[in-house]
Amino acid sequence: MTTAADHADDTLSPTNQQQFVHLANNLFELLQTAKRELDRDHAAAKASLATASSILQSEIERHSHTQGARPGALAAWQIARVQAFIDENLHRTIRVKDVGAVAQRSASHFSRSFKQVIGESPHAYVVRRRLERACQLMITSSASLREIAQSVGFSDQAHLCRLFRQAFGQSPASWRRDLENRRG
Repeated sequence: MTTAADHADDTLSPTNQQQFVHLANNLFELLQTAKRELDRDHAAAKASLATASSILQSEIERHSHTQGARPGALAAWQIARVQAFIDENLHRTIRVKDVGAVAQRSASHFSRSFKQVIGESPHAYVVRRRLERACQLMITSSASLREIAQSVGFSDQAHLCRLFRQAFGQSPASWRRDLENRRG
């Protein structure tokens, strides 16, 4: 099995490799301290974990800048956390400030960065994910459109129908009927 350190050996210059080893050793020591202090001193363990997290985050951001990512763009870990947060909370009201907090960015900075990376605004992305989940539920369940609309975070069935028609050119009921007719 290949580890990240093995991969680093293949791709880093000797100077960068020394920096990587130094960083890895520091992180290892911080994590060991946190592990040791977890039962005795929660504050010390928490401080060690926070420091390790901060070091990792800054190193990831520094590395993404050297790989050609634009300054201020969201890192891969931020995008993954945001997408998971959205998918887990489709049934609720999702505010940009809350999603920005997940990515550890202000609402305005997050919105600009998200659109830069994903290609659509956070609101448009949430609506699209809700419509995709609604389609999935129409395929896999016999729930009414009203129940589906509420379960994916639309205010009511009419809201789902209006956005569904805009996206797919037909009502959800006719889309569902067509799908059932094709199945036989």
